[in-house]
Amino acid sequence: MTKKFGQLDASFKAAGGVEGIEKLVRDFYALMDRLPEAERIRAMHADDLELSIDKLSRFLCGWLGGPRRYQEKYGSISIPGVHSHLRIGEAEKQAWLLCMKQAIGKQNYSPEFSEYLLTQLSVPAERVKQVCTITKGAGNG
Repeated sequence: MTKKFGQLDASFKAAGGVEGIEKLVRDFYALMDRLPEAERIRAMHADDLELSIDKLSRFLCGWLGGPRRYQEKYGSISIPGVHSHLRIGEAEKQAWLLCMKQAIGKQNYSPEFSEYLLTQLSVPAERVKQVCTITKGAGNG
């Protein structure tokens, strides 16, 4: 019986494990560096993206049902909470999702997993926007 995405480690495996997720995240940040739509969200990051790359890669491993690499190194995390100091509205959320959509498109994922992953990632992206809009009044969306 084939595991469905979202069950056990099926999504982690579909993403290519640790190596596949690290490639996705590197492609994501490379797109953030060069897409004009991402200029505002790129400015929210340090010039050196290595820490961001490490944290997002580790987070996604556990979030997709693989090893909890983020927790092992950094402890527990609340995605909306760690972003609550930022001004993130609809435009920033859409820029983040655009970078992720294009990064997903660069991977050797099945169309079904690509669609599933982007849909799943839109949930925390929306939650971050909601928290940041409430806490910072980022009403640009």
